[in-house]
Amino acid sequence: MDRSSRPRSRRITPALALAAAAALALAGCSSSSGGKKAEEGGGGGSAGKAGTPRIKIALVTHQSPGDTFWDIVRKGAEAAAAKDNVELIYSADPNAGNQAGLVQNAIDQKVDGIAVTLAKPDALKDVVARAKAAGIPVVGLNSGVGDWQQLGLLEFFGQDETVAGEALGKRLNEVGAKKAVCVMHEQGNVGLTQRCDGVKKTFSGTLENLFVNGTDMPSVKSTITAKLKRDGDIDHVVALGAPIALTATQSVSEAGSDAEVATFDLNKELTKAISAGTIEFAVDQQPYLQGYLAIDSLWLYENNGNYMGGGEQPVLTGPAFVDKSNVAGVDAFATKGTR
Repeated sequence: MDRSSRPRSRRITPALALAAAAALALAGCSSSSGGKKAEEGGGGGSAGKAGTPRIKIALVTHQSPGDTFWDIVRKGAEAAAAKDNVELIYSADPNAGNQAGLVQNAIDQKVDGIAVTLAKPDALKDVVARAKAAGIPVVGLNSGVGDWQQLGLLEFFGQDETVAGEALGKRLNEVGAKKAVCVMHEQGNVGLTQRCDGVKKTFSGTLENLFVNGTDMPSVKSTITAKLKRDGDIDHVVALGAPIALTATQSVSEAGSDAEVATFDLNKELTKAISAGTIEFAVDQQPYLQGYLAIDSLWLYENNGNYMGGGEQPVLTGPAFVDKSNVAGVDAFATKGTR
């Protein structure tokens, strides 16, 4: 994965990077229709399929069981794999040590590329180095915007979680919030910590972190409910994922609280909750795009030596706000499972 033998690209903006990727991807596709779906169960489909030799790419995430966010990431990856004639191998484990083991499994299978999330980058550092030593290109997505370069990854696709948190903090100020809790559903996840820290940086009111076990929704509900009952001054619950936000709306109702719920990330149930007014707004990082670009970028690198951002800049997929004013334009895609 050593880039030293390749000419350095000039710095480009994320928008230009996306445009270049799209153009190159389309150029590499055959004109035939009805592309075959990836062996792992493609989603989205494509107008054609690349005529390039079939390659094998592993996507390894820190998905927890039942977290629908990752279904969207995977759909994007599967759509790119179907278009690019890629055999996609998907695996996930929220335990960082186990996730590192899954990356090692991909190395042992001699895959042609690896896309990996870096929620706990220190635990992935050694195995990423082993992938590089084996000559396997590695890209990052979703988590690790502050660590991907240090670990020597080729590219990164996601949002800057600190910037996203700061944007949400400013939005809380705009809606007149005074006291909020930021619900942390996975301890040790650097991206979630950055979100709450970003909110705290720009929010002019009082913010407190509330830790919950994100793998146990009844526990999440009872913890948030108890907090709201103890502190009637809380006017906003900030969730860091759609399932947590939807559970938080139940807590608000059960506690008899007037608190509003805002969140990071979407799913089809959450866009409907925004339409109904039970969720105030959400920050969208476009997970489908993250999965799609991660796989497509490895195909581009394999077949044309391309890497986006010049090896220096992340390709940002967010943040963007979704609220009642624009949710209608998002809901149709969320219903398909791609937003």
